[in-house]
Amino acid sequence: MGKRTGVLEVAVLGLLHESPMHGYELRKRLNTLLGTFRAISYGSLYPCLKGMLQAGWIAEEAPDPDVSALGKRAKIVYALTADGKDHFSELLAASGPEEWEDDNFGVRFAFFARTDAAVRLRILEGRRGRLEERLDGFRAAATRTRERVDNYTLELQRHGLESVEREVRWLTELIDTERAAPRPAIPTPTRTTSEIPK
Repeated sequence: MGKRTGVLEVAVLGLLHESPMHGYELRKRLNTLLGTFRAISYGSLYPCLKGMLQAGWIAEEAPDPDVSALGKRAKIVYALTADGKDHFSELLAASGPEEWEDDNFGVRFAFFARTDAAVRLRILEGRRGRLEERLDGFRAAATRTRERVDNYTLELQRHGLESVEREVRWLTELIDTERAAPRPAIPTPTRTTSEIPK
């Protein structure tokens, strides 16, 4: 499964976790979630849905008989199954380098409310580390090429550098907020009178 399909899978499962939807509505929500520059076509969405149906992560709900009776084409509604909820939870528990990359981070961030606090923190720190590496690369390239490129290329380099610096600052604020958030206390097991050593 390609990297883009993996991102799409997380996004579809996450949206269907909220409520069942038909393909058109799902595509519209995906395009809002993923942004206009990564618009999802039906040619990408339906093979993904077919694979998820075969895996048992989603199911097709029966079309509305009233719509069919009116001669209209009934829309297939997709709903998350119990296996799909389990698989989505497994995907949300992942916090490795793939989750830090441009293609995955935005989608993972969209479902942070359902993600464990420790996993959120690892993803945020990993993403920040990845961007700090990118900043070092930008700065080194800018220093090497400053005298050999025109003003427009320099402006483009400066714009890229400022964008990454801005995201690093934003991530640092999020990390500080995550670290400052109170963690639920771990309950201390209580012993009954018969368990207390004499």
